Amino acid sequence: MNTIKSLDDLKKIREEALAKRKVTETSGATQVIVGMGTCGIAAGARETMKAILEYIEAKNLPNIVVTQTGCIGLCEQEPILQVVISEKEKVTYGKVSPEVAKTIMENHVEKGEVVEAHVIPLQG
Repeated sequence: MNTIKSLDDLKKIREEALAKRKVTETSGATQVIVGMGTCGIAAGARETMKAILEYIEAKNLPNIVVTQTGCIGLCEQEPILQVVISEKEKVTYGKVSPEVAKTIMENHVEKGEVVEAHVIPLQG
């Protein structure tokens, strides 16, 4: 973490934090939901969430809402990530490492191609 030496430094850090927070609050056509229950966090969900936010920031992707939720109920599949694009059916991914999260962001969120290898088949 950078040392704050002046009021301007503090203002800059605040602006950067608010810009990152805005990614989780802005409404948009695409929603990315990260399971952040206790089991998810223990399995690495924080790192997965960080990778998603960094990907969005690096690519400057608009209209993507990133949120977190509690336990999704599939502890053995944690970290879990869900992608909802417009009116399409929600897709749930399991065992999502930061690397897998980047693949999902690139292929599913940007290109609209579901990453079948990591989809959790949900029973109706």
